[in-house]
Amino acid sequence: MEQKKFIVVFITAKDPEEAQKIAQILVKRRQAACVNIVPEVNSHFWWKDKLEASEESLLIVKTKESLLPEVIKSVKRLHGYRIPEIIALPIVGGSRDYLEWIDSETI
Repeated sequence: MEQKKFIVVFITAKDPEEAQKIAQILVKRRQAACVNIVPEVNSHFWWKDKLEASEESLLIVKTKESLLPEVIKSVKRLHGYRIPEIIALPIVGGSRDYLEWIDSETI
């Protein structure tokens, strides 16, 4: 049997409403098995040669590595930022039952 690879994707959104919209679409399309939303994070970053700070919402997306291109496309269509943060980290281990659940709930 083929070894499936799973990932966690971090996405920041401008506010909780945008985060909710993105989460609902990703789960509805089965591009993600689960999305957690942290409603308020303080972000500090460089933008156009200027140090910026902003309150954002953080989405934590659990999905398969093979779905990352589709997740990126969906987020870019829905997101208000010109360059949204979309970064993926590998899941190197975890509960076998949970990983199988991710697999069964995504396309």
